Amino acid sequence: MHTNSPLKIIGLGRYLPPRIISSTELEKNYGLPSGWVERRNGVRERRWVTTETASFMAAEAAREALDEAGLRPDQLSLIINASGTAEQAIPDNGALIQCQLGLGRSGIPAMSVNTTCLSFITALDVAATSLYAGRYNNILVVSSDISSCGVNPKEPESATLVGDAAAAVVVTRSADGDLSCLHHAHFKTWGDGASFTAIKGGGSARHPAKPGHNPDDDLFHMDGLAVLRMVRTLDEAFLEELYPGLSKSLVDIDLVIPHQSSKVGLSLLQRYGWPEDKIVQTLTWLGNCVAASLPSTLYQAVRDNALQRGEKFLLIGTGAGLSMGGLILRY
Repeated sequence: MHTNSPLKIIGLGRYLPPRIISSTELEKNYGLPSGWVERRNGVRERRWVTTETASFMAAEAAREALDEAGLRPDQLSLIINASGTAEQAIPDNGALIQCQLGLGRSGIPAMSVNTTCLSFITALDVAATSLYAGRYNNILVVSSDISSCGVNPKEPESATLVGDAAAAVVVTRSADGDLSCLHHAHFKTWGDGASFTAIKGGGSARHPAKPGHNPDDDLFHMDGLAVLRMVRTLDEAFLEELYPGLSKSLVDIDLVIPHQSSKVGLSLLQRYGWPEDKIVQTLTWLGNCVAASLPSTLYQAVRDNALQRGEKFLLIGTGAGLSMGGLILRY
């Protein structure tokens, strides 16, 4: 879908928990062969929280983004929590983030956009639409995910894949003549894949207060092979709908920032003729950070000067659902 919405990223921030968990440590804990995790998942280390909450991490990332944007927190007109995991069931994480930023009596609207691993790019699309409509002017989009608390040791492939992180952007409407914009946005969901990636507990269907509750339902489950099989039947058509020619080359795109799904998931991207040096990766040292993976990797690309002002970049990924999403922006 062609949009050309006037959206500009004016600040980025990231928070990484200081605690580093090596794959060697997890291999010992889970009784896995030496080197298994990096060979299978491509992850050497990841960050896991100690005492941090998701809203604390979100606020830390948001403050860095606000500082770069030259704004005070009270100059925000909307806060969008774009996380795949919740700190608690009620209230919404957006309200908790607002409080952590010292804005608890500000009245600034705060809400969540949750499409699991795709939450950040879905929220950016929502922000672009709101900016275009003139509803808001300075919007904070922040993803903060703690998944280490819900890993299932019985499923070492996913348990050794995930990391904790938070990252944020402040976006505003591009000025007249400014090239920064959202060019294209495309999202699709195929609910037939809903069971492949799931935490079945925590909601009304399998509430922990119900008799016979199974604690395993509160842990993360993923059938990675089933996800990959489904993606491979749908990905090329999706890419062509997003941007004609994208399933065969990068066309005129300067850089790809993908969701850091897994080693195999990232390797699939080269099937499309996308050069490896144009694909930004943080999986090796951050793992899969759910929704926070995409903005954490975008942050890295900007801080490393791999993405420059005026360049065109692609944010792309898959999420539970099964969902696919992609945005093409000019930075």
